[in-house]
Amino acid sequence: MTDTHISTHDAVSDDRNENIIIYVDGELVHRDDAKVSVYDSGFMLGDGIWEGLRLYDGWLSFIDEHLDRLYEAALYIDLDVGLTREQMTAAIWQTLEANEMETDVHLRVMVTRGRKKKPFQHPHLSIFGSTIVIIAEHSKPDNSIIDRGIRLHTVPHHRGLPLTQDAKLNSHSKLNCIIALNHAIRAGADEALMLDPFGFVNTTNACNFFIVRKGAVWTSTGDYCMNGITRQKVIDVCRESGIPIFERNFSLVDTYGADEAFLTGTFGAQSPVFEIDGRVIGGGKAGPIFHRIRELYKAKIKQNTAT
Repeated sequence: MTDTHISTHDAVSDDRNENIIIYVDGELVHRDDAKVSVYDSGFMLGDGIWEGLRLYDGWLSFIDEHLDRLYEAALYIDLDVGLTREQMTAAIWQTLEANEMETDVHLRVMVTRGRKKKPFQHPHLSIFGSTIVIIAEHSKPDNSIIDRGIRLHTVPHHRGLPLTQDAKLNSHSKLNCIIALNHAIRAGADEALMLDPFGFVNTTNACNFFIVRKGAVWTSTGDYCMNGITRQKVIDVCRESGIPIFERNFSLVDTYGADEAFLTGTFGAQSPVFEIDGRVIGGGKAGPIFHRIRELYKAKIKQNTAT
């Protein structure tokens, strides 16, 4: 195992990102000129929502599902996005065209409650309308992660009940996950494995988590974690190809004895896990189910780009 910390968001270096054009409230500006107010709700309070998307060969991967989640989140937190879905889609394409981007691009679409009149939390102080920022970067995942693998450490911080902050909400308030990640890094791992409120294995600080046992794929029920778009696509390709897939409660006993483990997310698609709490998983290499799912997922991407 390497002693260097790695991440599911590691990307191949690309100097073009030094001069990208960013969308800020209807204007396209150089990254050095892309600014929001210190009174902005997102900066001040984490009062905002976001989505991460990828561009493959001129196709925005699963954009309908991502926009569904964005606008459902806006409805939940009573945030007026200020753009219709059609206008938001046009703004995304406008940003890509301004950067002459065609493939291997990661986009972050952010919407906050906007600039506030005074530096307090009351939403009625946000009187200037929403803030919308779209960042598109040339970002190709570093595939060396397939050979290096991710190390996880189980942390005491869990994804909470919906009564506190629903983990399904893709909000700017990520402090819980950052604290969990810092805990894992101090333990010598790359990401944090987080349990649900009842002690069942749930998710990591940044990705959805899967294990493989005796040819079957397991993931959490999804009740206490972000229901990732890539997570659902992996579930879909398993069902379509006859790979047994279960959304269920399972514990660290099941996890430590897994034949394989992997993570899913929009940026890295699927990343293998080689170690959990110091225990080597799957002999410290990506297993056959992981590779099969990865190829099935790639095929689904290609199928959609061709339509």
